[in-house]
Amino acid sequence: MKFRAVREGRKLREVAAEVFRRGLAAPETTIQPGARRRIQLPIIPAPAGARPFELSGDRLLELEKEADVTGRNR
Repeated sequence: MKFRAVREGRKLREVAAEVFRRGLAAPETTIQPGARRRIQLPIIPAPAGARPFELSGDRLLELEKEADVTGRNR
């Protein structure tokens, strides 16, 4: 959510509120006890020809701190 807020130039609080509102507005699903449900991971679009890469936990923390600082300067 932090990255989305920075990318859209919005406050984290606004993005979080939107996510919760959409989640609460979604129709309820009923799952039988013991039934397994497949989790759908989000798909992040990449430019054509982009090469896959790995992101370490340390690098992710660096990016998060950078986004946090950038967000404060807006």
